[in-house]
Amino acid sequence: MSLKKICLENFTVFEKIEIEFCDGINVFLGDNGTGKTHIMKLLYAACQAAQMKKTAIDFQTKVIKVFRPDESSLLRLVRRGVGASNASVKVSSDKSNLSLLFHSKHKKKIVTTGMDKWEKEFSLLTSTFIPAKEILSHSRNLVQAINAGNVDFDDTYKDIIVAASVDISRGPDNERKKKYLKRLQAITQGRVRIENEEFYLLPTGQSQSKLEFQLVAEGLRKTALLWQLIKNGTLENGSVLFWDEPEANINPQNIPAIVDLLLDLQEDGVQIFIATHDYFLAKYLDARKTKTNTVVYHALYKLNGTGTIQHECGEDFALLKNNSILEQSIDLYKEEVKKVME
Repeated sequence: MSLKKICLENFTVFEKIEIEFCDGINVFLGDNGTGKTHIMKLLYAACQAAQMKKTAIDFQTKVIKVFRPDESSLLRLVRRGVGASNASVKVSSDKSNLSLLFHSKHKKKIVTTGMDKWEKEFSLLTSTFIPAKEILSHSRNLVQAINAGNVDFDDTYKDIIVAASVDISRGPDNERKKKYLKRLQAITQGRVRIENEEFYLLPTGQSQSKLEFQLVAEGLRKTALLWQLIKNGTLENGSVLFWDEPEANINPQNIPAIVDLLLDLQEDGVQIFIATHDYFLAKYLDARKTKTNTVVYHALYKLNGTGTIQHECGEDFALLKNNSILEQSIDLYKEEVKKVME
């Protein structure tokens, strides 16, 4: 049970594109404005739309809530500059397709298809989206404020607070959890506690001490979030993790540990989607993957002279022809050599 493909036509920056995914780690690369986060938000909205619970939401509404277009109008997500046109989104698994069709000029021509079969397949799926900006340090009453429309955050911020706030079982951790928690705790030098809707870090060896999340470095807060999601069972076999710019504010020394954790999560059955601009994160994934790991790189780039977004994929980071991260690192190397030779 995993996401296999997305097909887009006239949606935001995309004229027409089709991307197939692996069951392991999918890494999106590309310049700003090439739609990396947009693809992850669409996939996340599709996962969330399948949830059979009191807070269930339909695909169309969830797309609006994660993109936050003006006037909550889906029509504003039609690709600009193409005139009145049809837009379409189709997310596929092995067994079902979830489609959303709409038109830039006709508010009533919005059609969602495949929802019943999609819900049946993915109703028990747990999906988590970690935004680039850390939000738990501002968690107190934020969900209520977002629901009331008092603050303007897209649903990925609200949802990650809700996911991290799930009660932790007081029973003993299984060996799988212990493996991850120990490694993450070595980075954060503490564990997470929730009191009165606020998050705290309890420093290792200081049982009577606690630090408000806003007093902890943002990179450590992001790592502590992973600790919490693993501790409360959010990231389990069969779940899907979306993480926008994992490298943001993370100490480069900790990138290898984060990469190892992601590779192990994938091996344990978590499908992962990442958008990154970081050479070290992308290259460490390439260098440290083993035969039991599946990592596919998806390079998004603008076709010269047209601005049309194109897609290239491959399992080898260095062999991508349209690799903006690698190109920039080579340019820097050339500048360093030139300076030495002067």
